[in-house]
Amino acid sequence: MRLRGLLSIWLLLFGGAAQLSAQGCPDPVLVVGDMPGPLAHVRYLADDALQGRLGGSAGERCAGDYIAAQFQALGLKPAGEGGSFFQELPLASVVNPHAPGGTGRNVAALLEGADPAVRDQMIIIGAHYDHLGMGEFGSTAPDQKGAVHNGADDNASGVAAMLEAARLLSSGSRPARSVLFVAFTGEESGLLGSAYFTKHPTVPIANARAMINLDMVGRLGSQSLVVYGADTAREWRQVLERLAAELSIKVGFIGDGYGPSDQTSFYVMDIPVVHFFTNTHAQYHSPADDWQLVDSAGLGRIALLSAQLAREVADQRVQVTLVRGAGQKPGAAPGGGYGAWLGSVPDFSPIERGVLLGGVSAGSPAEKAGLAKGDVIVRIGGAEIADLQAMTDVLRQHQPGDTVEVVILRANAERKLTVTLGSRANR
Repeated sequence: MRLRGLLSIWLLLFGGAAQLSAQGCPDPVLVVGDMPGPLAHVRYLADDALQGRLGGSAGERCAGDYIAAQFQALGLKPAGEGGSFFQELPLASVVNPHAPGGTGRNVAALLEGADPAVRDQMIIIGAHYDHLGMGEFGSTAPDQKGAVHNGADDNASGVAAMLEAARLLSSGSRPARSVLFVAFTGEESGLLGSAYFTKHPTVPIANARAMINLDMVGRLGSQSLVVYGADTAREWRQVLERLAAELSIKVGFIGDGYGPSDQTSFYVMDIPVVHFFTNTHAQYHSPADDWQLVDSAGLGRIALLSAQLAREVADQRVQVTLVRGAGQKPGAAPGGGYGAWLGSVPDFSPIERGVLLGGVSAGSPAEKAGLAKGDVIVRIGGAEIADLQAMTDVLRQHQPGDTVEVVILRANAERKLTVTLGSRANR
């Protein structure tokens, strides 16, 4: 079905353009027009009128209504609370003092499996739909606080890929096992939506066989698709290499099942996970992350890969075997990650050692010290940096204002730089 048809259904379901206007939500037909494919979802969710989709905001509610309408138009079963597509949750956080507070909503829908013998088992496809609002906290462009941070790649792209995967899976023969689709709120504030969902599931997830997380999948181009969680199931690498090759997608594997996205909430529940990710870029967490920069064709291929992987597991072509302990479980210390700030933007392409930089934040300690895109951080303050987790741990041991020596590899030669760490809380 063409997207304009889906949008027209939404207008019928929600009472037409007049009611949408009264709710303060933009008319999707006027915003999207005849734009084809999943890029149309990105275009709507990243529209200025949604004001950056901060968790609990009016723009987030418009985005949630849009996602629910897409689920309903596809004939999916509501999987929220009280027969609805929504699950309300508090957005306060003891870990992140900058969390918006108030109430947000997860949006959930179920494609019931065709085989009664395994219908109670499920594969979960998820993506967060909140972003930074006007950039009051978390922006990589602190001089542009107050500007709309549309989050086209982070993470309208993931929601679009999830919706397209839902369309692909629901338009053909139903898979044997069920597939649960969830759009999470509160990810930017510390995985609040996914953590709440796993602790208060609206459908039984004890029999979940796998979770596919889509977060920042809009910039594939000619580069590799980064796959986190490759070591959380013995079968992931082999099946993903095969499926990706069929779609001419290059993949780079990272074994860790934990990371700063929603798959972590499921891996700690002993569910095998993968996180698809097309890497960071200069527009990350800035007002410049807009829909025009999204690779529409690449987004469609990632959505198809997600649907095919879900079907392989749902139809029991692949028996996924959980592997525990793939990576280091995140610490639970209050305030972790919100102290000393370097301002580096990692490039998540796999490398042998250190942290490869995709860039540095404007005005950050990293920029002032001379760090740049392409540098590889290998030591901080005398501590070896094997990977991003090691760098995070080292930074948590320091305070804002500490001066440390940072050793980098640049053009395969070591260089030593002196950095005075800043405070993330004051950004």
